[in-house]
Amino acid sequence: MLYSLLISFIEDYSFLNIVRYLSFRSGAALITSLSIVFIFAPKIIYWLKANQKEGQPIREDGPAWHLEMKRGTPTMGGVIILGSLIISTLLWADLSNIYIWIVLYITFGFGLIGFIDDYLKVAKNNHKGLSGRLKLIFQFVIVIAAAIWIYLVSDKDLQGMIAFPFAKNFTIYLGIVMWCAFASLVVVGSSNAVNLTDGLDGLAIVPIIIAAGVFGLIAYLVGNTIFSEYLNLFYVKGSGELIILCSSLVGAGIGFLWFNAPPASVFMGDTGSLSTGAALGIISVITKHEIVLAIVGGLFVLEAVSVIVQVLSFKITEKRIFKMAPIHHHFEKKGWSESTVVIRFWIIAIILGLIGLVTLKLR
Repeated sequence: MLYSLLISFIEDYSFLNIVRYLSFRSGAALITSLSIVFIFAPKIIYWLKANQKEGQPIREDGPAWHLEMKRGTPTMGGVIILGSLIISTLLWADLSNIYIWIVLYITFGFGLIGFIDDYLKVAKNNHKGLSGRLKLIFQFVIVIAAAIWIYLVSDKDLQGMIAFPFAKNFTIYLGIVMWCAFASLVVVGSSNAVNLTDGLDGLAIVPIIIAAGVFGLIAYLVGNTIFSEYLNLFYVKGSGELIILCSSLVGAGIGFLWFNAPPASVFMGDTGSLSTGAALGIISVITKHEIVLAIVGGLFVLEAVSVIVQVLSFKITEKRIFKMAPIHHHFEKKGWSESTVVIRFWIIAIILGLIGLVTLKLR
């Protein structure tokens, strides 16, 4: 919106030519989303707290101190992230870019599922909202449509292709059905993995910020003919515009961290975790860096795998491998303080983000 308006005045005001540069608009998008959070978050948190008598329901099988310290903290804070992300993107992105709309569609769709889930939890005062099966059905319906959309608008050379980091010119062609299934699994898996990670104050949002920053850079590189050729990456025409959306997510995430840092004033809830995880997943699909997402978002993968292993182990042997899953609760049960778990997991996320960036050159 704002981008289109400013572009129309370039002939009269040459200094406005700066808005053509992705670097300027990505910075502006970050500052805009950050500012929106700081301006509106206090009022939104106050409203959420006033309308959620008990706040987010706390798991009774979790660490005992959670019941005392976290009770009454409002959830649905993801609306802050979602709102600032969407507004900032609409202001600064080129809205003629199809990939912007695909990512916004996925982000809003998964955010809506999360919002309904959070609402049911608060209304029932129970940590169980939508059934897992129903959530998965809604998620796959939304993402399959997006996967088909991406396949149809992609260049023919890229349709149905999967690239591998560390392997120069090594690709696999899946065809439309298998590729759409693969893309859907990436997005749904990413979304739910982030959701599982969001169990401690500030734990999920920093890895989200890191992943968004890394994929903003990746989107810029694969959308640039010179950089993509130099780094031997797939050139995805138009994907560079996604750096605006990623920057908006970084800004929204930094702003949200201010209120989500221990002790949290608000939780993002499924509204935030499902939407941001899905956004990262679909961006990785568009940029042909799905496997790199598993590296950059390795912390999310670890959390998800810990739950899967725990469930399978108990069903098969009736024994638990971890004291509690997801794995961040395991370390709490071992005596680690919340801040220790959170900061050490942040360090892991930073290291994984750097490894993900290194893969861009090692081909």
